[in-house]
Amino acid sequence: MLQWALTLVLMATLALAARPAHAAEPLPPQLADVAIAEHLDRQVDLDAAFVDHRGHRVRLRDYLKPDKPLLLTLNYYRCPMLCNLQLNALARALRELGWLAGREFELLTISINPREGWQLAQAKRASYLRLLRRPGAEWHFLVGEQRSIDAVANAVGFRYRWLPEQQLYAHPAAIFFLSPQGRVARYLYGLDYAPRPIKLALIEAAAGRVGSTIDRLVLSCFHYDPKTGRYTPFAVGIMRLAGLATALLLGATLLALWRRERRAAAAPEAAKNRPPA
Repeated sequence: MLQWALTLVLMATLALAARPAHAAEPLPPQLADVAIAEHLDRQVDLDAAFVDHRGHRVRLRDYLKPDKPLLLTLNYYRCPMLCNLQLNALARALRELGWLAGREFELLTISINPREGWQLAQAKRASYLRLLRRPGAEWHFLVGEQRSIDAVANAVGFRYRWLPEQQLYAHPAAIFFLSPQGRVARYLYGLDYAPRPIKLALIEAAAGRVGSTIDRLVLSCFHYDPKTGRYTPFAVGIMRLAGLATALLLGATLLALWRRERRAAAAPEAAKNRPPA
């Protein structure tokens, strides 16, 4: 029975990750409403109340900082397989990101199971900080009541279902990016994440207020496709960046030639003014 339930959960995730343009075979009834409904630019309830890994009551607004985007995941801590696969993949990507959670962006995981307590959130946090292996990183793990969970899940369009016979949640796998004001900015899907799309999504979520000039130039070379939840190469942006690189190279060459000519012109004058030996 457990294997059957896990198969249903994986089927939902794979179906969501594929996100076909046309409907494929119908999903089992248990998974009919397990999906992501994208709500780009929707405001998340900042007063949604939770409990953190120390047992302290907090609100979502406590994790939104000026000029910092928020990377959010919705999972549950006793999930037998899917959540672990997703969070493990996210930790591996963040390990190679270059940016540090808690410094350039905030990182938050909320349990969708209202029966889980803060002690379990504490254990999960410790486990994933060890897996992350980034000294100084901060990864927040929260638990909460159903109304607070629903407030966040509904805002980002995260549709999941409790399977009472299997005592499991069927849910999709996705990560969400919120602006510093708590508006939904980007989605990335599946069980495999790469550092570059995460960085691009964070830059966009912060409306360009994080990242270097080079990061923002690289962003212009990619286009976010909401149908697939992926970043794909953007020809116009690539041409723009190539043109800028050509202009910089040409400018550097001309500057070098100008300096050489000045030195050549100054050499005879310097020799003329040199006192005789």
